[in-house]
Amino acid sequence: MQQQHQQQPNSNPQLQQLQQHALSNQQSQTSSHNMHQQDKVGGGGGSVTADGSMSNSFRGNDQASKNQIGRKRKQPVSSSGPANSTGTANTTGPSPSSAPSTPSTHTPVDMPSMTGTTSSKPLMMFSTDGTGTLTSPSNQLADVDRFVEDGSLDENVESFLSHDDTDPRDTVGRCMDVSKGFTFSDVNSVRASTSKVVCCHFSSDGKLLASGGHDKKAVLWHTDTLKQKAVLEEHSSMITDVRFSPSMPRLATSSFDKTVRVWDIDNPGYSLRTFTGHSASVMSLDFHPNKEDLICSCDGDGEIRYWSINNGSCARVFKGGTAQMRFQPRLGRYLAAAAENVVSILDVETQGCRNSLKGHTKPIHSVCWDPSGELLASVSEDSVRVWTLGTGSEGECVHDLSSNGSKFQSCVFHPSYPSLLVIGCYQASLLSLYSLELWNMTENKTMTLTAHEGLIASLAGSTVNGLVASASHDKFIKLWK
Repeated sequence: MQQQHQQQPNSNPQLQQLQQHALSNQQSQTSSHNMHQQDKVGGGGGSVTADGSMSNSFRGNDQASKNQIGRKRKQPVSSSGPANSTGTANTTGPSPSSAPSTPSTHTPVDMPSMTGTTSSKPLMMFSTDGTGTLTSPSNQLADVDRFVEDGSLDENVESFLSHDDTDPRDTVGRCMDVSKGFTFSDVNSVRASTSKVVCCHFSSDGKLLASGGHDKKAVLWHTDTLKQKAVLEEHSSMITDVRFSPSMPRLATSSFDKTVRVWDIDNPGYSLRTFTGHSASVMSLDFHPNKEDLICSCDGDGEIRYWSINNGSCARVFKGGTAQMRFQPRLGRYLAAAAENVVSILDVETQGCRNSLKGHTKPIHSVCWDPSGELLASVSEDSVRVWTLGTGSEGECVHDLSSNGSKFQSCVFHPSYPSLLVIGCYQASLLSLYSLELWNMTENKTMTLTAHEGLIASLAGSTVNGLVASASHDKFIKLWK
């Protein structure tokens, strides 16, 4: 059965419409949105440990390594125009919920599952030296394979953890030694909502986790216990993104109600600011890493707005992103903004497009930077691309991972192992599998862990505590380490 992906105009703000099933095989190329949703079937938790014990089985299929290192993607274009608007309306203090508005973007809908065929191939993952870095000396990336649920589980364990590309059955003792110190499993979970959860983010100190989704609420969680700290209820439609300020006790939320709200996490009873001015649903937002006063948001029509938190006004308006956008960590020199199948790397000061990262054939759902700000990963349903934005090779695609019988949705660089990318994906055989794919980019190996019973819409990582959070349409949030 072919996987169905369909987006419908959101002419009705009621959340029930967000739960509808797709009824046809129609495919759409719309202004890309960061939520493509599937039926929630199957699931469970999984883990891998250094001693080779596993609590789940694996799936995989043959896929050729493409090794696209060195292929230039640096194609500067002028996709962002000059600021073309002055300030926009803003309110401060307690903000009553406004009447539901009609977003002009499309509504994500659930999809029936898809079947696919795979072939068995043993895979090898990576080794660690216990210091938080992978042992491979290279940062070059190449294509990898995926596990399947056939063959000996012991052999899959050994091939996953082995360091060299040899017969995994010959590396039983050695792979246990070289992999010492690495584990990855779910350590806590909570039913976070009565509806689908679509976004999550850790605070800079790692003590809080924020989530949001279809129930119009943002929730603050204590990371160590996953107990609620506060529930933020002012948006009149689903929440699309949540982001903590890197330096201040602030949280920002964006919504289909076309607003951006800023909250004091120490006094979250009401929003400090409500920014209005977007003419379409706000799809994503982010705080600048160094400029405490600057927050940025993008809507479904491709409009990006800079907001001044102190002044309560819009500082800049330009075009560039319709899906997800993220500031470059640390320096904050660039803003990565996804629209359709292109990621624009925008200069924060001039809003000019420094690079236009092309290569995806499907709409991009998610973008994420590595902690250094030198690598950017972009995810569409059929591929993951990693781009280098360091000096001397800016805009170069260093890896292109094509999906094979699965759909990619979200990603985050592992906070303790920067050469490991965690990908939220969906794979269907007889049952739908919503999984986390752990991809060792330097060893060119991957492993898939069954993780949720619904689409993994968002992933976040904390470099403070080494945790990865996953937010899913199954209404749960899980913590992994």
